[in-house]
Amino acid sequence: MQPMITRIRKPVEREGAEFYLFLVLLSFAASVALTRLFLELTGYPQLGNDTLHIAHVMWGGLLLFISTLLMLIYANRWVYRLGAILSGVGVGLFMDEVGKFITQTNDYFYPPAASIIYAFFLLVVIFYMEIRRSKRRDARSELYRALDTFEEVLDRDLDHIERAELEARLHYVVENAEHYEFSNLAEELLQFIQSKHIPIVQRTSGWVTRLMESLHDFDQRWFTRGRMQAILLGGLGVLGIWALRDLTLLLLDTEAYEYLIQVLIEQITNGRVTSTTGLAWLTAGIALKATLGLVLLAGIGMFLAGREKQGLQLIFFVLLLFLAVVNLLEFYFEQFSTIVPATVQ
Repeated sequence: MQPMITRIRKPVEREGAEFYLFLVLLSFAASVALTRLFLELTGYPQLGNDTLHIAHVMWGGLLLFISTLLMLIYANRWVYRLGAILSGVGVGLFMDEVGKFITQTNDYFYPPAASIIYAFFLLVVIFYMEIRRSKRRDARSELYRALDTFEEVLDRDLDHIERAELEARLHYVVENAEHYEFSNLAEELLQFIQSKHIPIVQRTSGWVTRLMESLHDFDQRWFTRGRMQAILLGGLGVLGIWALRDLTLLLLDTEAYEYLIQVLIEQITNGRVTSTTGLAWLTAGIALKATLGLVLLAGIGMFLAGREKQGLQLIFFVLLLFLAVVNLLEFYFEQFSTIVPATVQ
């Protein structure tokens, strides 16, 4: 009687998954930012005629479909990198038109759209940070990743570093596998990879490698701990002062009411303040940003006073609130001009 075989359905994270997700993040952010910049500079042109309007969400969907097909059909590693970039650009073009999807008037300039796009980006960042965490090692997962690395052997593109990593994974499987067939397979693969007949590529330093090495040498020579502290604290100080700007103008300017009226007229004209609730959110955003600016300057003061650990913890907490709370309001009231300070933060 044949013994019952217990199937294993637990998913295994792909080798290099965090890098692929990082490419998605970069291409998504670049897609939204460059699309908005292009449309702003060109006066929001439309591709079509009196009847048709081919929105860029169509191109985003096409890129998503192409990236899916590529990753379903081909197994090469470079396909995953290409698919990640196409996916990021595609979802960026899709999310850029979210205002049209959630309004009955198909309003591309719907004010909350910018905040929704930013919130979606933050969720992907959180997911990326979770993927980046140290992985729990087990023999099955390591064998999966080892087999994934064997693509380099098939492409005759295996170098010394990749072979060393592959040998380390296979040794781990041999020593820790719970199932005999896993350890047996790992032993066979280990003997194969250690064979003298396996071609090993000698990597040559291309211009990109040489550039990165030059930047690394420059970093080691010039960016000392003292200089890095000065740069970071100076940048954080500018950020804190910038956060205090609006509230300072309102409190210290003798003609502050004119400035306030100008701000309100602009927000009302653009449809971002349409009720007392909207005005309350605008006021709360200015007050919260200014408060965090003061706390940020206090954190810098603590750092300079010798309380480095407490100062850094406070600074980190303030930056987290800027990214997670203040910027949501900023994207609503200031729209995509908030991209620059958000990137700096």
